[in-house]
Amino acid sequence: MAHLLGAEALHLEFPTKVVFDSVTLGIAEGDRIGIVGRNGDGKSSLLAMIAGRLEPDAGKVTVRGGVRIGVVDQQDTLDDDQTVGRAIVGDLDEHEWAGDARIRDVLAGLVTDLDWDAPLSTLSGGQRRRVALAAVLIGDWDILILDEPTNHLDVEAIAWLAGHLTKRWAANAGALLVVTHDRWFLDEVCTLTWEVHDRIVEPFEGGYAAYILQRVERDRQAAAIEARRQNLARKELAWLRRGAPARTSKPKFRIDAANELIADVPEIRDRIALQSLAVTRLGKDVVDLLDVSVGFDGREVLRDIEWRIAPGERTGILGVNGAGKSTLLGLIDGSVLPSGGRVKRGKTVRVATLTQRLDELEEHLDDPVRVVIGRLRTSYTIGAGSKAQELTPGQLLERLGFSSAQLSTPVRDLSGGQKRRLQLLLILLDQPNVLILDEPTNDLDTDMLAAMEDLLDSWPGTLLVVSHDRYFLERVTDQQYAIVPGTDGAGRLRHLPGGVDEYLRLREGSRHSDSRAGQVRAEPARQNDDAAPALSGADLRAAQKEVSAIERKLERLTQRTAQIHERMALHDHSDYDGLARLGEELREVEAETAALEERWFELTELST
Repeated sequence: MAHLLGAEALHLEFPTKVVFDSVTLGIAEGDRIGIVGRNGDGKSSLLAMIAGRLEPDAGKVTVRGGVRIGVVDQQDTLDDDQTVGRAIVGDLDEHEWAGDARIRDVLAGLVTDLDWDAPLSTLSGGQRRRVALAAVLIGDWDILILDEPTNHLDVEAIAWLAGHLTKRWAANAGALLVVTHDRWFLDEVCTLTWEVHDRIVEPFEGGYAAYILQRVERDRQAAAIEARRQNLARKELAWLRRGAPARTSKPKFRIDAANELIADVPEIRDRIALQSLAVTRLGKDVVDLLDVSVGFDGREVLRDIEWRIAPGERTGILGVNGAGKSTLLGLIDGSVLPSGGRVKRGKTVRVATLTQRLDELEEHLDDPVRVVIGRLRTSYTIGAGSKAQELTPGQLLERLGFSSAQLSTPVRDLSGGQKRRLQLLLILLDQPNVLILDEPTNDLDTDMLAAMEDLLDSWPGTLLVVSHDRYFLERVTDQQYAIVPGTDGAGRLRHLPGGVDEYLRLREGSRHSDSRAGQVRAEPARQNDDAAPALSGADLRAAQKEVSAIERKLERLTQRTAQIHERMALHDHSDYDGLARLGEELREVEAETAALEERWFELTELST
């Protein structure tokens, strides 16, 4: 594989901290690299140095001549005064971007629901993130650098992005570097993992699951060092091997070695003991939603919701932004009243919600962490039965990644992730028996997510989770529901026996009938929305049928082009005749693709 970029002896130092010391690494064509590590250890700084946006204090980054690098920053850098269309395609004429298959695919995957002429100032954080991604992904890059690309994206958009990156280049072409805390995404997209820790970058073969295996092996060789970290990693590996069928049917690491490592690791949760304790704390009745409907300002948000929540139930809730997830949670915690039907609560139910707003910390901002936890109970019980454990708040803080030195830190000076963990601790110490988590993974790195999951494994109550982090959702819950719109637009609650995969299939099916109509928003740039199509009747139907046929042919040609590129990369470079024949075949396919794309553009102009 051809070398694209190299970094030699990188040293980076801030006034109070050495971030990297003599780091050397390289990026070659075909590399798909996921970067993991604790918050603050330098992941984003590493990307910035590689992209040429941050100058190292020593060492150098060398890029092969002609290599193009595309970057998606973690920060929102969009201009509020721009429109959606201008932010994505810039000054390109309509025929240029609408005739490009890659641009059409990106627009179809990320921005079909957005008004092409809407100012960016009117968009939500998630919508702006999709615009920023689309603006970079339409480009033709040799190296793509993505810093937290899944932030603010829902499960559906994350799945599309993973699919796009997987098929964006041929196997031995292009390179990807991505920093993300979304572990499902890392496993789906990456073939290499770099762990940033202790001023170095340590490489591992494979995606996240393979990285976990190798990290366990590394930790076993130094068992006296990072003993707690080792146990969490082994527990997570046990879930990866025993849990989701999609992972066990297509393992990405050595099965025998993995089975040996987890032979003495128990199931991640003792469901029987936890459920028994939950019944003791809650009784048989928790919250029943009986034929419930909710409406606001004349619009019905939820209709005919029937859900009897059981003691010890662990449920994940899916749905697009605006589907009614927060409204559903409000019905359960009592902050939203139904406009129809009945909500019945058990007498012993105590509901607590981990919100996205950090409300629980407002009154404690000036107090040190030690003072805040000192006002609460002196012990907390985790686990059930023979595995029950009494922990002090300090021990709980340690499990959630706080050092003894941080106990004297005022709450306002904590990082976002530390505040999130302290917020969870305050809620748990109040000992609710129904816990609602609303996007709990914000601001947490992969190690802290594992620590939170470990703590929730021993929590004996009913757990309801809304999260776009697919890995977390599947890890801490036993079943999933989705809020899906009915024909009248109001949301209905639907059980998902097939989990997140079933939800994505449902969403894909709901879009199938108008997939290309929304692909470019076509005509997001049409000048007259009320203008009638140039064709009608039988001619219109024939044109639409031909468009569908062309799209199928273009898909096949795209696959064939990728196959030819792969054959050329693997071909003997001294066989000039063979390479010439492959080059001629590639030119023929590209010419056919260009002709079909031009015809597709003509037909869509006539039929819209």
